[in-house]
Amino acid sequence: MKARILGWAGALRESYWFVPTLMAVSAILMAFAMVYVDSHFGAAWMDDLPWLYAARPDGARGLLSAVGGSMIGVAGTTFSVTIAAVVYASGQYGPRLLSNFMGDRGNQVTLGTFIATFLYTIIVLRTIRSPGEDGSGIGAFVPQLALLVALLLVLTSIAVLIYFIHHVPQQIHINSVIEQIGGRLLREISVRFPSCVGQPADGHGDLLPDAFRTTGANTAEIAARGVGYIRIVDHDSLLEIARRRDMVVRLRCQPGDFVHPGIALASALPAARLDDDARADIVRAIGLGSRRTPMQDLRFLLDELVEIAARALSPGVNDPFTASSCLDWLAAAFAELVRRDAPSPLRLDDDGALRLVAYPQRFADLVDQGFGALAQYASTDRITAERFLLSLGSVMDACTSPDRLRCLRDQVAAFRDLAKEELKGAPRDSVMACADAVLSRSGAGPDSPPAPTGSTRPARRS
Repeated sequence: MKARILGWAGALRESYWFVPTLMAVSAILMAFAMVYVDSHFGAAWMDDLPWLYAARPDGARGLLSAVGGSMIGVAGTTFSVTIAAVVYASGQYGPRLLSNFMGDRGNQVTLGTFIATFLYTIIVLRTIRSPGEDGSGIGAFVPQLALLVALLLVLTSIAVLIYFIHHVPQQIHINSVIEQIGGRLLREISVRFPSCVGQPADGHGDLLPDAFRTTGANTAEIAARGVGYIRIVDHDSLLEIARRRDMVVRLRCQPGDFVHPGIALASALPAARLDDDARADIVRAIGLGSRRTPMQDLRFLLDELVEIAARALSPGVNDPFTASSCLDWLAAAFAELVRRDAPSPLRLDDDGALRLVAYPQRFADLVDQGFGALAQYASTDRITAERFLLSLGSVMDACTSPDRLRCLRDQVAAFRDLAKEELKGAPRDSVMACADAVLSRSGAGPDSPPAPTGSTRPARRS
């Protein structure tokens, strides 16, 4: 259940309607509150403020009618501009970036401000009465305080419109798009990977049951019941399920994987303790969706940077500088990553017993997901190829782990061979010299054979 709630919360944060709806409801409630205050306390307080003048019914109606009509027109224009920006971003940067624009708080607040102002003025306009207008002999009523609030909302709407005119061009600027993705990638790395303190602790490696190392008869598989991408894995709920039934659960997938009925989500040990209720609880702890999200999927953010760079290097665009910007952010992310320990996949309960084996995050897989996926595109252009090598070199400068350094050197050596085949003449000589300099700086000669890293390339996902 928690996985579903987290999934719904993530969908609401990325939706274009949630914030405007909240602002619209708040405007309706505020309109009723202001009219109530005016009807019970009157407008005598305005007599003490010489710079305020009480409005007449006809003037108040004209003012609110003009405000309401203009606000709904501006709201429609705002929505049209937003859709045009979304269409442009989808064609230029890729359809997977639509959620970044639809979930932008600036666009949501702008639309919500105009709609809220329109609804507020319409409700307040409904309460204005002229003397004897309804035939009951009741005097005129103009909610003066509500009218002042309407004027404040108009001023706020003008300020928001100015902000929106500045925000939309800035938002669709390619460097801003890359910065948004790269910044979130850095934040996710800082949250998920602990900072290195001394040497990584490997003391729990012997806790993994032998049945999980090989295909054992004492393990039971938990298969997916739906179709879609894994968006949420509720590790806390899985740990509690395993603790209650005194078993060990091992995840067979990770956020971003596509599953369908028959695909194993997890396995449990011992198999005898996995009843139907436990199986259903485990399935519910893994939330599925129609598309990938960066909520728990670090690879999705890497794929977004790779997609922008690959599109920029396509023959129809041929923009190596955009690809170079993506490589800069990839270098910043991996330079931060090499300074951090990979979290242990083993999760223990409060009593120190192994209960959950999470899907491991391997450094070599992440490097292959980022730099490895972009190598085939970057190797065809001299500017991007040299930036590719220099980016890997900057990551190697920050790396102190021999295994990770070997993985990075292998990427440089493999890219050198790839660029040697793709480029010709002076561009090839320049890239070869850059690759040799990076390898020499890392302590490996240009002709050193790459050491096996055991990394397997994951399947590309849309």
